[in-house]
Amino acid sequence: MSDSPFKSGGARLFMAAILGFLAAMGPLCTDLYLPALPVMAEELRGSASQMQLSITACLLGLSLGQIVLGPLSDARGRKLPLLASLALFIVTSFLCSRATGVGELMVLRFLQGLAGSGGVVLSRAVACDLFKGTELTKFFSLLMLINGVAPIFGPVIGGQILSFFDWPAVFLFLALCGVAQFSLVFFGCRETLPAEKRVQGGMGASIRSMFRLFGNSTFLAYMLIQGFVMAGFFGYISASPFVLQNLYGLSAQQYAVCFGFNGFGIMVFAQITGRLCSAYGDRSVLRAGVLLSLASSLAVAVVSFLHLPAAFMIASLFLFVSCIGITTTTSFSLAIASQTGGAGSASGLLGVTSFVFGAVSSPLVGLGGSSSAVPMAVVAVASALCVLFFFRMAERGKRRLD
Repeated sequence: MSDSPFKSGGARLFMAAILGFLAAMGPLCTDLYLPALPVMAEELRGSASQMQLSITACLLGLSLGQIVLGPLSDARGRKLPLLASLALFIVTSFLCSRATGVGELMVLRFLQGLAGSGGVVLSRAVACDLFKGTELTKFFSLLMLINGVAPIFGPVIGGQILSFFDWPAVFLFLALCGVAQFSLVFFGCRETLPAEKRVQGGMGASIRSMFRLFGNSTFLAYMLIQGFVMAGFFGYISASPFVLQNLYGLSAQQYAVCFGFNGFGIMVFAQITGRLCSAYGDRSVLRAGVLLSLASSLAVAVVSFLHLPAAFMIASLFLFVSCIGITTTTSFSLAIASQTGGAGSASGLLGVTSFVFGAVSSPLVGLGGSSSAVPMAVVAVASALCVLFFFRMAERGKRRLD
């Protein structure tokens, strides 16, 4: 992690590759084992809702870890907390492969998420150390291009692993990813937050700075946009294996391809966002993304209630999921621009909101069982409406400041 501004394209791409791999902790934890959920439910004697709760447990761990590691990195620097979290991730991923029951798996998945939070929150904090404003949006869109490889290839790799091995091999693969990330950070990265730029007063001062963000209404609005976007997304993540495989008859490999294609859509939309923001500004691009997300969520609802063929469901989900590439990149940059505290604390608070909202939505889509797409559609529409509401709140706050 160099102190240079990374203005050249090659240096920027290299840094994005490193940070993207670290930020992939979240998608890797949640996406890689999705094709194995039906098999795991059978072998561990759990229901569809219980297996979706294993996603919730991981998301809760990812959330709590960020709210600790973000402020800690503002006070102590980025590298040491990141290395500690990666070491714990390796151990917990291995232990997940040895789980023999649903309860044990949930505990281990919580710990795995707690460990994986380091790569998620600190990769964003490092980006905030290096870039500001529209430049941060552009870099974040590039980061999502690299990070987007995880949701595209994660389920595909998971499906291929299941073709040759049992489900524990998926978690062993995650442990190997952790080893690679630890080695990359230990040998190839330097500190981006020098001592003179750290929050003075230690961890306590960093936490107080983070809680002061709750008094910033503009930051809160963008934070809640991020949260409800992720609520819709993780509702899709939790429900889609059962909707597309059980309801529409797709195989594990076919589902993995569909899921990966949606991840590709996020990447494409994120790259378009990076280009449009230079010409039209972050707020205008975010407005377009919010409206497109609402329209696509309504399309998912129509397909679900009318029981239309699989092609309509796949197309509607593609558009709904792809909008994340617009809404998350712009709302993150606007949130960071609206605060004056430490980037680690702000990033941690944004991250914990996203994962908590995702953790809440994951079991909700399982309430209707595995034979209906309606709960997924309801969560998608409700989350999109909430995103629209808080976007308007942020706009009103901006007009008052002007």
